[in-house]
Amino acid sequence: MTNIPTPERVVEVAAPRTWSLGEAPWTGTEVLPPRYRVIVDNDFSGDPDDVFQLAHHLLSPSVDIRLVVGSHLSEGDGFDPGPDTASHAVLVAREVFSRLGLTDDDRIVLGAQAAMRDPRTAIDSPAARAIIAEALRDDTDLPLFYAAGGGLTDLASALLMEPSIASRLTVVWIGGPEHEGFAEAPPGGSAVEYNLAIDVAAAQVVFASEATIWQVPRDAYRRCLVSFAELRTRVRSTGPLGEYLHDEALEILRGAVAHSGRGAGEAYALGDQPLVLLTALQSPFEPATSSSDYVVMPTPEITGEGTYRHVEGARPMRVYTGFDTRMMFEDLYAKLAEHAAWQRAGGR
Repeated sequence: MTNIPTPERVVEVAAPRTWSLGEAPWTGTEVLPPRYRVIVDNDFSGDPDDVFQLAHHLLSPSVDIRLVVGSHLSEGDGFDPGPDTASHAVLVAREVFSRLGLTDDDRIVLGAQAAMRDPRTAIDSPAARAIIAEALRDDTDLPLFYAAGGGLTDLASALLMEPSIASRLTVVWIGGPEHEGFAEAPPGGSAVEYNLAIDVAAAQVVFASEATIWQVPRDAYRRCLVSFAELRTRVRSTGPLGEYLHDEALEILRGAVAHSGRGAGEAYALGDQPLVLLTALQSPFEPATSSSDYVVMPTPEITGEGTYRHVEGARPMRVYTGFDTRMMFEDLYAKLAEHAAWQRAGGR
């Protein structure tokens, strides 16, 4: 599991140079205006691919990160059995901000601590309120992406509390099982996909809403593999932030070995990284997710058992099937290296 920091450690690990969102001083060039607004939602106290995604997104100036939602895990989750996993997620997000030297930690908001009890009852949380406020803004025409790498509790609650926001955002979700005819479940795969299992009722709400959905199902996010040799030479070698990211991932490998009783291989899945690719790394002219493959299909219903049910005449959704992983990961490595070099230079 990701190590849960204390507030004291968050302060102790602060980077020597500070900056604010909307800046990118490590590039040495003028920062162009952002293209999109993004709300990041993830269970940061779970699998540490979340912290890779958060750091990468925050280092991407083409998107304006408006909120970072610290969301909950399933009760008794193997990465963080809890309780209060959303609070733990907030602490981890604060540590990432501190290690980056990023001063805007007021963008981090607390999500619900548990799943919805049914698809009709919202959970009022600071995150749900903040989501509604951001979606309803009328002082900007920047499109809004909701980039979610875990459960969907806080978005679903916001949709129930204020249904009009559905037409004002695009949901990019890492989660859900394979679609019939496109892929098969992995050997020994869980009956209900991991992120969907965090809150099935919430997924039911989002899929039944009018929100535009770009889904990255299990078969697609499992392809986002990096080797531990890559993480050693391209991440850990950059400096303190890279060491932190690498060591968090290595801890997962050690846990897998202990759990399975056999070697865990040489690769690690950074399965949340498509959230960055699909929002911050779109094509320059006629912006689109041109480096990624997807199919368009009617949005299915999510059943209570965590499966899909076809809905005749449903609104279309995108299901992503493949990514330009070279650009996605090389961009991560390059941004970590540039940021680390700037931090080493010292002074603001």
